[in-house]
Amino acid sequence: MSEQFQLHPQLANDCFVITDFPLSRLLLCNDSAFPWFILVPKVADIQEIYQLDWQQQQQLLNESSMLSEVLMQEFNGDKMNVAALGNVVSQLHLHHIVRFESDVCWPKPIWGQQALTPYSDEQLTSIKDRILPKLEAILSNDS
Repeated sequence: MSEQFQLHPQLANDCFVITDFPLSRLLLCNDSAFPWFILVPKVADIQEIYQLDWQQQQQLLNESSMLSEVLMQEFNGDKMNVAALGNVVSQLHLHHIVRFESDVCWPKPIWGQQALTPYSDEQLTSIKDRILPKLEAILSNDS
């Protein structure tokens, strides 16, 4: 990973750092209306997936797939939305949003539909307690 990696200020402001994977930093968007996680490759000056080298691209896909599977198992969603838009924050980051047919935005995208609902400290702790052990178990089996 790059020694020069810095998390974009907008992501740092809007999210909580959950953990680090071999390639990416895992964030939780501070919006309790949705299980909304973001993977940010810890590589400086990257805006698009194709700018990563081949091994990094494969690692990002592995981390994204692992995260998606854990989130769908844990939150029992109807659909997993994975997107790398970058129109507002140019630093490469992949949104992973568990969607439910019953959520207030379904079937539309969640962006710009409603004001963010910040997590309480208790909710943040609960989310971490739910997913970190599962992610760590998978990562330890892969090493």
